[in-house]
Amino acid sequence: MSMASTDALVVERSANSKEPSHSRIYWLLTLMVFFWSLNYIMGKFALREFPPVLLATFRTAIAGVVILPLYLLRRRHASKWNFRESLLLLILGVGGVALNQVFFVLGLSRTSVAHSAILIGLTPVQVLLLAAITGQEKLTWRKAIGLVVALAGVGVLQLSHEGTRAPSILGDVFILLCGLSLAAYTVLGKEVTARHDAITMNTFAYVGGAMVLSPVIVWNARHFDFTAVSVAAWLSVSYMAVFSSVVSYLIYNYALSHIAASRVSAFSYLQPLLATLLAIPILGEHVTMYLMAGGALVLAGVYVTERG
Repeated sequence: MSMASTDALVVERSANSKEPSHSRIYWLLTLMVFFWSLNYIMGKFALREFPPVLLATFRTAIAGVVILPLYLLRRRHASKWNFRESLLLLILGVGGVALNQVFFVLGLSRTSVAHSAILIGLTPVQVLLLAAITGQEKLTWRKAIGLVVALAGVGVLQLSHEGTRAPSILGDVFILLCGLSLAAYTVLGKEVTARHDAITMNTFAYVGGAMVLSPVIVWNARHFDFTAVSVAAWLSVSYMAVFSSVVSYLIYNYALSHIAASRVSAFSYLQPLLATLLAIPILGEHVTMYLMAGGALVLAGVYVTERG
């Protein structure tokens, strides 16, 4: 998932808390970017043995099991909610976070790591468009130019769809839907998410997602032989659920509570590069001129848009 697209999950720090050093925060952010970049590789490994839908829903369920004890341990300090608020949190979490991860796995199963990482980087642009449509933000000329440049990059990226092993357009569409679901979560749930801390939000997202998706899990698991799954595949799924879905977001919100969002979002530009560099030697993916040109245009467009 894109870091710049989840500013709504920021938790305000206490005025009495001790300010951590910037070097510590930057080290944690670097670790987070590595976790998110490696998530693409782990996803590819897991998809070798798990069907995409089962993997996506199973990942959400495991994340729910992991984060629920964390929520219960700090429930005394967690944000308060009533029945109406819990329904809103559930709808937002399932629609914006759990569904986001389902689209991610479906897309990753049909496209390359490089395409996935670059297109995920478009999420801030999707946030801008939805915010402009709902009247939350004004679309300036500079932001509009950045938007056009980023979309041009997506167009160039599609020129690399060649050969039987090439990324598919359907896979890219799923990745774009992945970002769009999180963008909708960020924009439409802005007021609700501002009232709650990160663990509360993610608990509703993953536990609620696991509950809603449980029929899908049961249906897809009926004829699946779990005993045939290798240890490597189980470790890959566990990594996606624990480090990418839970630990990374806790780091992200911790950083946002201590330094400016613009500094945190700057680390997002490292993710497509690092994910692609990891995919080349590990998965044997190839870098084409179209990929480099499209990726450069997308990142340049996002950069201009965010600073417009």
